[in-house]
Amino acid sequence: MPDTATVPDDATVPDDATAGRRPRWWTELLLIAVVYAAYSGGRLLARGDVTTAVDHGLAILRAEKTLALNLEHPLNRLFSSTPALGIPADFVYASLHYLVTPAVLIWLFRRRPARYRAARTWLMISTLLGLVGFTLTPTCPPRLLDATHGFVDTMAQFSSYGWWGGEASAPRGLGGMTNQYAAMPSLHVGWALWCGVILWRHGRTAPAKAFAVGYPLLTTVVVMGTANHYFLDAVAGAAVMGAGALLTRPALRVLDRVSAVRPRRAKPGGAEANSRDVSDGCETSAGERIPGQRASSAGAAEAESAAVSAAAVGAGPLGPGRLRAADGGGSSADDSAPAAAR
Repeated sequence: MPDTATVPDDATVPDDATAGRRPRWWTELLLIAVVYAAYSGGRLLARGDVTTAVDHGLAILRAEKTLALNLEHPLNRLFSSTPALGIPADFVYASLHYLVTPAVLIWLFRRRPARYRAARTWLMISTLLGLVGFTLTPTCPPRLLDATHGFVDTMAQFSSYGWWGGEASAPRGLGGMTNQYAAMPSLHVGWALWCGVILWRHGRTAPAKAFAVGYPLLTTVVVMGTANHYFLDAVAGAAVMGAGALLTRPALRVLDRVSAVRPRRAKPGGAEANSRDVSDGCETSAGERIPGQRASSAGAAEAESAAVSAAAVGAGPLGPGRLRAADGGGSSADDSAPAAAR
């Protein structure tokens, strides 16, 4: 398993998930469905030439023999000669990656929502990188090489025990809907490694830790023993996951920047509404009050002091009578003045 220090930890990513709020399940389901459909469709379109795929497979086999890494030969002989091992291995290869990977995603979504966004992004980026590998390097798996190379297709040998046919791990009659030459890299191993790292980091129980270690190792042995992948395919699957881990943080930053520049609709009565300019361009002079405006406590005190001064002035040269006359016969200012001023 790779050093988990390189695995993206979104504890510093400022989004809703890291704030403890679970992402919307229906948007996540739609996103995963779209990515998987694109992956499956792209894999079918990237079939390539059969001769080229066979040449790539033989080149990998020669390199492994040179480096003494051709572990798939002894494992395949063991699985093909021992049905008690070969049949369960075929079931593991044909089903577990469809079951365990979604189960880990759902578990992470429910139990560790703050970690879900980065882990999902990591898985998707790595899957798309694997699709690039299928396109650039179509590779014939060991089981489809000529029999002189010593491999037995256990999926075809034990097909009567399962739902798969002799063409691929797909259900009988649907072999044409899969790309049998998409062996490099092995995403069976890559996805299993992703599940192992997630469970190791975020699982809290001993069984979760044991499964985190055992599942990627079991998958690696199975893909070689069933002659579906070379050992170097498994190495490439782990490398793809490592590259996806390195690209996850930059990808999340880009997504956050895109989300930040999107225009946000102002909520009625919110902070944005309260911060709007209510003067509509009108200006008032110092001390002038808008009709109906409530004065603050300090403003009220200043107004009362001004009223007292005005009353005192009215008792001077103008006199009370002149103030009343100037006031147009209405209520005079001296009536509301203190007794000392009158």
